[in-house]
Amino acid sequence: MDLSVLRRKAGTMALLGFRRIPGPVKRTLVRAGTPSYTVGAVCLVEHDGEVLLLWQPHRLGWTLPGGLLGRGEEPGEAVRREVREEVGLDIEPGDPIAVGVHPSTQQIDVIYRVGVAQRPEVALATEARKASWLRPADLTETDHETRRILELVARADHEPAPGRLVEEEA
Repeated sequence: MDLSVLRRKAGTMALLGFRRIPGPVKRTLVRAGTPSYTVGAVCLVEHDGEVLLLWQPHRLGWTLPGGLLGRGEEPGEAVRREVREEVGLDIEPGDPIAVGVHPSTQQIDVIYRVGVAQRPEVALATEARKASWLRPADLTETDHETRRILELVARADHEPAPGRLVEEEA
């Protein structure tokens, strides 16, 4: 018998056995055998070409408001909560503008953008020590994660993406 036929039969038998395992045990086995990712939500709060950035002692340089999702929390809820906790602003995040998947660090960033008509008063609350409005192009002192997110946003602004209408050049 051909080796590929044996592999296929063994795979079929394993799947039939897996189907009989109770749901909670099955989920535990899948979680143990697959990579887990940390999911965060960040927000570009923008005014007149500048982005609200934070200086936090546990990060190296300027960062965007945001943080990790809580268990069972939706990304939009998480970014709304994080922005309120960190800078005292109530935002309506809308739909994400991009999602960054980083296999090397097993991180997923759900990125939102909120434009404000007037520069709001920022009330630093949690870990942030300073806040500033800076143009992303002028930003030199930032950590790797923030730089990666800003680069992803710049690409999303200039490259075709699912759901985005890109008009042909004449």
